Amino acid sequence: MTLDPVVLLTRMLEVPSVSTHESELAHILSADMERLGLESFVDEVGNAVGMTGSGPEVVLLGHIDTVPGQIPVRIENGRLYGRGAVDAKGPFAAFICAAARLIQSGANLPFRLVLIGAVEEESASSKGARYATERYHPVACIIGEPSGWNRITLGYKGRLLVDGVWEQPMSHSAGREASAAEQAVAFWNDVAAYCAAYNQGRERLFDRLLPSLRSICSQSDGLTDRAELTVGVRLPPDVSPETLASIIAAFAHGGVLHFRDLCPAYQADKNTPLARAFIRGIRAAGGEPGFLLKTGTSDMNIAGPVWRCPILAYGPGDSALDHTPDEHIIIEEYLRAIDVLERVLRQFPLPGSAAAT
Repeated sequence: MTLDPVVLLTRMLEVPSVSTHESELAHILSADMERLGLESFVDEVGNAVGMTGSGPEVVLLGHIDTVPGQIPVRIENGRLYGRGAVDAKGPFAAFICAAARLIQSGANLPFRLVLIGAVEEESASSKGARYATERYHPVACIIGEPSGWNRITLGYKGRLLVDGVWEQPMSHSAGREASAAEQAVAFWNDVAAYCAAYNQGRERLFDRLLPSLRSICSQSDGLTDRAELTVGVRLPPDVSPETLASIIAAFAHGGVLHFRDLCPAYQADKNTPLARAFIRGIRAAGGEPGFLLKTGTSDMNIAGPVWRCPILAYGPGDSALDHTPDEHIIIEEYLRAIDVLERVLRQFPLPGSAAAT
């Protein structure tokens, strides 16, 4: 099968795969990878998986689900538009293309290359990645997320979400009792103030607590006054979600708080054979490599602590376009990322080998 990278990604973008609804795309990708020469299947949780080679496992872990929102798929001025172009169908398409080149060239890989198009990354369950961490035991892992073709991502912040509900008997607005809405706003103000105090003297965004008010609403039926809100906080490596949850619980102002999606931050080592292979690959492709620490989260937060192997995130695209109505990928950058990945996989030294030291 002749593979046109732009045609592949365009087809992927044309198949909607909002998180928890990835089945159609997973089966299409499985069939495509099979035609390209990979052993391929859709696993028990819905991940699209492709494999080639033998030996220790090297895992390329991307995700094929997206957030909601339809963006007309089109090419304009060298840019390919569509939901998931950046986050993260573009990076996973680059994985497939690099693997296909290796197979078609007859490369004899000293490892078993495992491509995983994971499900439910965007829904925060990370169902696909959690299943993969139980099934595979890689010596190295590349997470498919946008970094830009000449950048390598080494870390992602943690996350905590809290849903709050305030409910009380109605009182007159001229009275002294704070309304449910005021109690909810007081809670948000306390969280924001705590984060601002914590952030004093911390220059890097990666080291700060980043709070956000995700939603807020209030209502009354004439007898009961009710307010609801959801607050999210992005966490630095030195703050565990459990610790922050215990602190935030003291700001409840009489509300009922429910904490969810507690995910610690993760930062990988940059002095690894994998990182050095990417530095060489980017330079060989004409770029100047650099390292990134992201303020969001990814499946690296799930896989890194379990696998404890050299790990990083790489993929074409500008992460500032994630989840936006203008999501697109620059085609030239996408093609360059495929070149870099092919170089890395051809030359990647397994940890413990002479070439890795």
